[in-house]
Amino acid sequence: MNDRFSSHGLTQWHGTTIIGVKKGGKTVIAGDGQVSMGNTVMKPNARKVRRIGEGGKVIAGFAGATADAFTLFERLEKKLEQHRGQLMRAAVELAKDWRTDKYLRNLEALMIVADADVLLILTGNGDVLEPEAKGEAAICAIGSGGNYALSAAKALDDYESDPEKIARRAMAVAAEVCVFTNDRVTVEVIES
Repeated sequence: MNDRFSSHGLTQWHGTTIIGVKKGGKTVIAGDGQVSMGNTVMKPNARKVRRIGEGGKVIAGFAGATADAFTLFERLEKKLEQHRGQLMRAAVELAKDWRTDKYLRNLEALMIVADADVLLILTGNGDVLEPEAKGEAAICAIGSGGNYALSAAKALDDYESDPEKIARRAMAVAAEVCVFTNDRVTVEVIES
């Protein structure tokens, strides 16, 4: 059984939910902890969101194959070093490599990355996507529960000013609906 499917041209990954919310000078990335193999939960407390780069000034979350994601984390850290911590430039260079390198092209993962200035989705298609801001908020999500979390976060945005509260509640909604997402959430926050 193939554990990915295509929706609107983007590959979606079963087994996780990652959400990014940027609002009011604060950026949050949250992710669940469930690792599934088919219909079996292999691990309930994986850490799919972490700080990377010099001084932990970048936060990143992944959906997809764990080993592939760690390879991408390492590559992104190297790009951040090469480009003096400039996330946008490092992300574009990683996306170029990811799309053109024979080895990296086969990696099955998506990433949401952020620093104090920018929130991005990185894909193996070579995409570096910055979510459209609605007012002062920008929201994005990936993974099998990504659409549930994204919808919940967008609904909460008009009523909640704290992006961490939005992300946590959106993750709770995704965990209630998506069988590949649990309620053991890791949250990382960066303030500008």
